[in-house]
Amino acid sequence: MLITLSGLPGSGTSTVARVVAARLGLNHVDGGSAFREMAAERGLSLAEFAELAEGDDVIDRALDDRLLQHARDGELLLESRLAGWLVTRGEVPALRVWIECDDVERARRVGGRDGHDLQEAVATNSVREESERTRYQTYYGIDLQDLSVYDLVIDSTALAPEAIVEELVNAANNRFA
Repeated sequence: MLITLSGLPGSGTSTVARVVAARLGLNHVDGGSAFREMAAERGLSLAEFAELAEGDDVIDRALDDRLLQHARDGELLLESRLAGWLVTRGEVPALRVWIECDDVERARRVGGRDGHDLQEAVATNSVREESERTRYQTYYGIDLQDLSVYDLVIDSTALAPEAIVEELVNAANNRFA
C-alpha cells in the first residue's frame, strides 16, 4: 500500500499523515522535514535554502530521487508537495491525495505553529509558495495548481483533521482491499 499526501503549507498534510500512517500501519516519510534538514545542514533558513534551490536543481532532484526510492519500496505514506507527481511520473501505483485549504486559514495555521502573526505568515507562505512554483515549473514542468494527477482532493479549510483521516483511511481501504 502506497499513499501520497500533498498540499501547500498549512493545509494539514503533516497532521493527517501522522495519524493515517499510524492507523494503517505504514511508514511515514515527510519530504518537507527532509528539505528542512538539508537547509539546517548547510546552516541556512528555509527561505535561504529555497532561494539556493531555485538556482540549483541538484537540491530538488536529490530530494525527489530519495523520496521516489522510498515510494518504490512500498508500505508507505509519502508526504511531499510533489509526491503525487513523483509516483505518477515514476509509474508507481499509489493512492494520490491532495489536501486543499483556503490561503488565510493556511496562514493562520502556519503562524500558530511557527509563532508568526497572520500577516507575517501570509507573507512567508507567499514567498515559499512562489519559490516552489518557480522551481517545479522550471525543473519539472509541473504546475502545482494542476490537480489532475490526484485520485482524491480534500478541502481541509473547515474540516477537522479527524474527518480527513477517516476519509483517507476509507479511501485507502477501498483502493487496496
